[in-house]
Amino acid sequence: MALSARTTLRNVDVWKSQLLQLLWRINVPFSTKSNFTKPKRKRKFIDSLRVYVRGGAGGQGLPRYGGIGGDGGSVSVIARKDITLIDVAKRNEKKRYIAGTGANSRKFCLLGEQGKNLEIPVPVGVVVKSDNNEILADLDEPNQKAVIAHGGKGGHPGNNFLGLKGEIRNVMLDLKLIADIGLVGFPNAGKSTFLGSVSRAKPKIADYPFTTIQPQIGVMEYPDFRRISVADLPGLIEGAHVNCGMGHQFLKHVERTKLLLFVVDINGFKLGINYTHRTAFETILLLNQELELYREDLLSKPAILALNKCDVEGSEEKLEEVVRLINNLPESLETVDADLRPSKLVQFDGTFVMSAKYGTSVDGLKVRMRELLDIYADMNDTKDRSEKSIVHSEHKLEIPGHLQEQAKTRLV
Repeated sequence: MALSARTTLRNVDVWKSQLLQLLWRINVPFSTKSNFTKPKRKRKFIDSLRVYVRGGAGGQGLPRYGGIGGDGGSVSVIARKDITLIDVAKRNEKKRYIAGTGANSRKFCLLGEQGKNLEIPVPVGVVVKSDNNEILADLDEPNQKAVIAHGGKGGHPGNNFLGLKGEIRNVMLDLKLIADIGLVGFPNAGKSTFLGSVSRAKPKIADYPFTTIQPQIGVMEYPDFRRISVADLPGLIEGAHVNCGMGHQFLKHVERTKLLLFVVDINGFKLGINYTHRTAFETILLLNQELELYREDLLSKPAILALNKCDVEGSEEKLEEVVRLINNLPESLETVDADLRPSKLVQFDGTFVMSAKYGTSVDGLKVRMRELLDIYADMNDTKDRSEKSIVHSEHKLEIPGHLQEQAKTRLV
């Protein structure tokens, strides 16, 4: 049996050789390599990048003539609009940024030239942090600039004419998306569906949790050409404030938004078979709690509540219940477990019952979001919001008429 296998292998080698000779004789191009090309990987979104930065060393002084060495160059970051962290990584694959060294003092040039400064273009919204979590720069406007590694002083009488080394550190470029509106909710609440219905963005949509694993930004356009950006943030889970799942990576993008839209599934949410099912009211409180425990000042942002999936059969009874509980806050907190009760309630400036899938109430929600952005555009003191009620008076929660008709039809 072994002899037969060896004979077969020898025959295969002979056939290969004969085939190659034949191709060579008739001048047919051939290659021993496969023509299969790997499909290009789709560009991924990254919101953090670790880089090494070093300021230039100062030049040496010349004690005999009192010459002073040039200062080392500094490394700085500058905010640019049309750039991403992927671009930053591609431009310098080694992720090392080293500024120029200051020139030494010489007999015929006593003042040494300064080392060349180095600028790193980064996206608007980047926060630069050291390994000690110290914030070195916070760039939230175009063309903002900050030095993150200073160059060393050149040699002079104060340091015995010995040039000093520049600052050396590893820093984290941490991007926080800047958008007018941030969508907040648990997985599979309908955030991506909403973004797709109000903008030209094409987020991944499916009937299972965690379809959105990277933040996406869409732009809402109005008849008068007003444009408002909306950030679809990946779904939170319980414990996100202590970085469960990818909590901090997602919650940080909420910080720079001007308005929060809470998208809640009217049917509640359950992460998995080993987890407790949460009603829509409990979901609202949990989202409130996660934001509070991560950064309490996030609760002072303008906010709207959108109860989604009102088109699902059987949602009418659940809607009536959650409406009653919301309108009775904070007394209705007694109906839930103590560990679900936030110490500070978010104040909603409007509450909508919608179906992002079919566009129900979406246009009215777009108008209200624009109104709120304009109202709060010039308001710097958030204390004025303390007088507002949980549900805005102009948007008193009621069961829409078309839902009542749907319920009657189903009963028949």
